[in-house]
Amino acid sequence: MRRVRLYQTDAIVLRRHNLGEADRILTLYTPGHGKLRAIAKGVRRPNSRLAGHVELFSLTHFQLAVGRELDVVTQAETREPFRQVRAELERTSEAYYALDLVDRLTPERLENRGVYELLCALLRGLDAPRAPQLARSWFAVHVLGALGYRPQLTQCVACQAPIEPGANYFSHLSGGVLCPRCGPTEPSARPIPVDVLKVLRYLQRTTDLGHVRLVVAPALQGAVEAVLRAYIELLVERQLPTEAFLDRLRRDARLQPAAPADPVLAGGAR
Repeated sequence: MRRVRLYQTDAIVLRRHNLGEADRILTLYTPGHGKLRAIAKGVRRPNSRLAGHVELFSLTHFQLAVGRELDVVTQAETREPFRQVRAELERTSEAYYALDLVDRLTPERLENRGVYELLCALLRGLDAPRAPQLARSWFAVHVLGALGYRPQLTQCVACQAPIEPGANYFSHLSGGVLCPRCGPTEPSARPIPVDVLKVLRYLQRTTDLGHVRLVVAPALQGAVEAVLRAYIELLVERQLPTEAFLDRLRRDARLQPAAPADPVLAGGAR
């Protein structure tokens, strides 16, 4: 008789797909196994004990049985539900963005504990009473680094000269900033404003989301996100659907909280 091999792991559900009448395929991100897919049998039935424990935006402890093609969820228990993430549309959208980004950038079964810890940190930050304004950009900067795509922001990617404040450029193809001398010679390079570069550097060196205190004007926030978006789209070779939705959400004034009287670049960015 074939012995069933069981293992346990914490995981965040990245994606869910319905299968048949009652089952669901889950894409999970784990600390020790990376991204994996598993089937939760009968989870869509009204009396399923698993149903409330395999939600998006929750940290869950799973027991799984090794399967031939897909592993099988045998038990699940929610550890952190992150309810506040579901309570506000913008928080939900930012969490969707993070899950989508990780799903598209990572292969299956390749361990990367750093990516898992970044996902947990982001969800905890978005679940806080006051989520950091730049949580989404912070996550993008650090997950790129954890996956080997860290943009070079302190030295020219062409000549390695230190980047000083001035008319610098950013090249998504080259993976970083170009100095005023090298930038005009690179066809893919575009000017990067000084304040945008300052914010990106600030986020890159702030490894703990809880320490991100920077508050910026909406236009500057959008410019930072635009630089990261173009870089990420080059890597995944498409636009993330959540990017377009977040843009529409930010443009709809009816869904926006009241802006601070004088949004500024603050918190020691340089």
